[in-house]
Amino acid sequence: MSQEPIYATGKRKTAVARVWIKPGSGKFSVNKQSFDNYFGGIFFEPKIARPFSVTETANKFDVTATVKGGGKSAQVDAIVHGISKALQDMDGELRHSLKKAGLLTRDPRCKERKKYGLRGARARFQFSKR
Repeated sequence: MSQEPIYATGKRKTAVARVWIKPGSGKFSVNKQSFDNYFGGIFFEPKIARPFSVTETANKFDVTATVKGGGKSAQVDAIVHGISKALQDMDGELRHSLKKAGLLTRDPRCKERKKYGLRGARARFQFSKR
């Protein structure tokens, strides 16, 4: 394995994560902060570690990510998507296990736009007969 970092982009809703992985001891940094510091007390560790547990590469890579947009949960999902894509790019053999776990699929669900003449995307104004 080369020491050159491998780059991938992960997305979820409006969150976009740029992820670099390189061989190391399992350190995470998000937007130049530690993982715990950036996401606060919210418990996302098992979700972030899933691509590594599926491919049995835990504590073998250092992850650096920059995230924009969305909320904290969508940002975590975007980082997971980016890590999975980077692992696949690094070793094509890992693709099958990542695909089977559903980690390479981008979640297509987004907020539906508001329609004109309505209160929201589908919600209408209250109807009054009289």
